[in-house]
Amino acid sequence: MFYREAGDFKTTYAADAQTFPISFDRWRYYLVVGVAFLIVPLFLTEYMASAVLIPFLIWSIIAIGLNILTGYCGQVSLGTGGFMAVGAYAAYKIMTAFPDLNIFFVVILGGVVTAIVGLLFGLPSLRIKGFYLAVATLAAQFFLVWLFNRVAWFYNYSASGQISAPERSVFGYAVTGPAAHASSKYLFCLVLAFLLAWVARNLTRGRLGRSWMAIRDMDIAAEIIGVNPLRAKLSAFAVSSFFVGVGGALFFTVYLGAVEVGEAFGIQKSFLALFMIIIGGLGSIFGSFAGAAFIVLMPVLLKNIMVGGFGWPTDIAAHFEFIILGGLIIIFLIAEPHGLAALWRTAKEKLRLWPFPH
Repeated sequence: MFYREAGDFKTTYAADAQTFPISFDRWRYYLVVGVAFLIVPLFLTEYMASAVLIPFLIWSIIAIGLNILTGYCGQVSLGTGGFMAVGAYAAYKIMTAFPDLNIFFVVILGGVVTAIVGLLFGLPSLRIKGFYLAVATLAAQFFLVWLFNRVAWFYNYSASGQISAPERSVFGYAVTGPAAHASSKYLFCLVLAFLLAWVARNLTRGRLGRSWMAIRDMDIAAEIIGVNPLRAKLSAFAVSSFFVGVGGALFFTVYLGAVEVGEAFGIQKSFLALFMIIIGGLGSIFGSFAGAAFIVLMPVLLKNIMVGGFGWPTDIAAHFEFIILGGLIIIFLIAEPHGLAALWRTAKEKLRLWPFPH
């Protein structure tokens, strides 16, 4: 078969420790990236961009952020929706205060503000963990949503309490506002998702990532061997919040365009992100993308089948969509509790040993 290490000789430690040690994996990765950047924009429709690809890319960034905190560092968080709101409102205030600032830097600065907020709410993790930490982050979720609802300064004293993204462009192509084209918005989100996934992969493979995993596996033993729990936990909260903040800023500026915090960033968003990393696989960058794809694509597929295929009324199809999706999640977690990333690893191992799979 074509999926073999035969002929893949390594002469340096760097080559042996690379992300894709098998040449077939590297070329497959280059192919996927090339198709995403060069081919997809040529055939992209408005429906495909707004219903599938843009939310998939944004939720992938958010899932990577939560996976860094929960999957790699073992700190459970239910405040993802609140941190998304911080990124969104920070981006809105920056866009209105600095109208000439490039949207790329607006989104990044929204993530930086969210990282600072996440650092503050990560302080309880130094004393509590597990269920109690989840409750503390849940309190952060409710507090942040309440804050953005009640303090009029965050939405510039608008009578409706809603915030709208002004039009911004990158290289002359609008990516926010009503004039933004689907391909421009898709490419903007794709570039950020690609860069942040690359950063996350390198962070988790480095010294900082090893300290996170040591805290996750056994925090007392990690402290004994020299890992600083203060630095490890707070850095995980900061980096995770940065990713979630960038995702929240994109969710507001590029995807929705106008939001009201209670509806757009409620507790359901926190659970949705948690389901993504559980289904995709904890402690896996690929699992973050796989989980986001499952949660985003499955409802679209079910809706097209039930409404477009069977002709069901939209309201009945919406109820059955929740039932079927929930049932699939339960069945999947029973069949493979380690997520889609574990299934992918198992399939590759069997392919490498074919025709003698174990």
